[in-house]
Amino acid sequence: MRRLPIYLLIDTSGSMHGEAIEAVRNGLQVMANALRQDPYALETAYLSVITFSSSAKQITPLTELTDFQVPNIQANGTTAMGEALSLLADCINREVVKGSVEVKGDWKPLVFLLSDGAPTDNLSKGIAAMKGVKTGAFVACAAGASADTATLRQITETVVSLDTADSSSIAAYFKWVSASISVSSQKIENGKEVSGLDELPPPPPTINVVH
Repeated sequence: MRRLPIYLLIDTSGSMHGEAIEAVRNGLQVMANALRQDPYALETAYLSVITFSSSAKQITPLTELTDFQVPNIQANGTTAMGEALSLLADCINREVVKGSVEVKGDWKPLVFLLSDGAPTDNLSKGIAAMKGVKTGAFVACAAGASADTATLRQITETVVSLDTADSSSIAAYFKWVSASISVSSQKIENGKEVSGLDELPPPPPTINVVH
């Protein structure tokens, strides 16, 4: 069976402490519950969580939806976003099954990155690592006024922003991510992969598309 790998990159630096990180934990739970109600997602979607603060860690390897547990994430430290991208490239190379003449590999992974600040490490190294891997849609979300949309545009063309990193905005973001994964799961049933924002459900009013 061809899997649809989904990588969630989450900023867990000190500025996310309190309401924002709580909202992320709730958002992940709501997203996982919603996807488990979707027969298409249940069949194909595999989730992985990568967090980045002073360093980047893959705290949930690519896991089948039925077995996915929301990790207990805490917020502290700085924003190693470059390291997170390098780690993402490593994880994709290691976990995503490549296609060959005999076998069809996994579908191209979907990536959703959420950050409320600017990177504190070498971002260009991470961007260079990502050039060596293929992804489907890669959405970067700038949460709140301190998030740097210009930096996120260097990583991907698909950038959205939240005016605030409060619980209702973050909840709306995860609900939209969940809907995006559902739509992607349905499209691959017909052999179509999702590569950009125009193929995902329209974001709700709380989510601004950055042009």
